Amino acid sequence: MPFTADAIAAQQVQERLKTLYQLVHETEKKRQQSEHGINAILKTQNSQEEKSSQHYQIKLKGLYKNAIAHAEQEEEVLRKALQKITEIRNIKNERRIQTRHTVNKETIRRGPWMKMLLSSAQTLPLFVGKIGEKPPPLCGAIPADANYVAKVGDMVAALVKVVDGDGNCILAEVVSFNHTTNKYEVDDILEEQNQKMRHTLSKRRVIPLPLMRANPETDPSALFPQGTVVMALYPQTTCFYNAIVNKLPASHLDEYEVLFEDPSYPEGYSPPLGVVQRYVIAVKQKSKQT
Repeated sequence: MPFTADAIAAQQVQERLKTLYQLVHETEKKRQQSEHGINAILKTQNSQEEKSSQHYQIKLKGLYKNAIAHAEQEEEVLRKALQKITEIRNIKNERRIQTRHTVNKETIRRGPWMKMLLSSAQTLPLFVGKIGEKPPPLCGAIPADANYVAKVGDMVAALVKVVDGDGNCILAEVVSFNHTTNKYEVDDILEEQNQKMRHTLSKRRVIPLPLMRANPETDPSALFPQGTVVMALYPQTTCFYNAIVNKLPASHLDEYEVLFEDPSYPEGYSPPLGVVQRYVIAVKQKSKQT
C-alpha cells in the first residue's frame, strides 16, 4: 500500500527530529569542552607562574587555540541544528500548501487563526551571521532584491482595491506568479478561512515579507530606525496601516513599538502598540495600476 503524502511528510519530519535530537546532545558535549577550555585559561592566568616567561606564553597561546577550536566546533553543530529546524518548518509549510484546497478551513475560527499567524512570525528563523557577514535581503527591514519573486505559499503584503475604489494593504498568501504578465495571484489570508478572496496584482503592488528576523544586538542596521514611517500589521487584524516606529526591539525576542496613524486620537496617533518584525515593512507607494 503506497504511503500518503501526509505519511511521507511525517516520516521526513521524524527523521529530522531524530537528527536534531542527536545534534542537541552533541552541542552539550561541545559546550562542556568549550567550558573546560575557558576554565583552563582562567586557571593558568590566575596561577603564580611568571607571566613573561616563554613557557607561560606558549602554554597560554595553546590553550587559547584549543578554546577557539572548541568554540568553532560548537558553532558548527549549532548551525546544523538550526538547519534541521528550518527543514522541518519547510516540510510542514509545503504540506500546508499542498492541502490548502482540501482542508475545511471553516473549522479554524478567527481567534486561533490570528494566534497561528502571530506564532509563525515570532518563530521566524533568526539570522545568525558569521563574523563580518551582513544580513541578506528579507532579513528584518532589508527589502527584497528588485527581481525577487515570492514563492508559492509565502506571506506578502498586498495592495488591493476595495469597494470605494481606494487601496487597502492586506496580509495575503502567494498562489502563483506569471512571469509573462509580471503579476501575482494572491489569496487574502483571512478571507480564505471561509470563502477565498483571490486578487491578481502587478508585482509593484506586492511586498514580500521578511523571511528572517534581525538580531538587534548584532545587526541593528537591519532594523528600521526610530521615527521611520512604516506600514505595520494592526494587532488582531490582517491589514497594514501607516505607523511611526516609536521604539526598536531590544532583543531578538522583542517586538517593535509603533504608533499607528489614527485621527480618532487628539495627537493623530494611537497609543504605542507592539508589532513583530515580520509584520513591519517599508511604506509602499500606492499605484493606480493593477
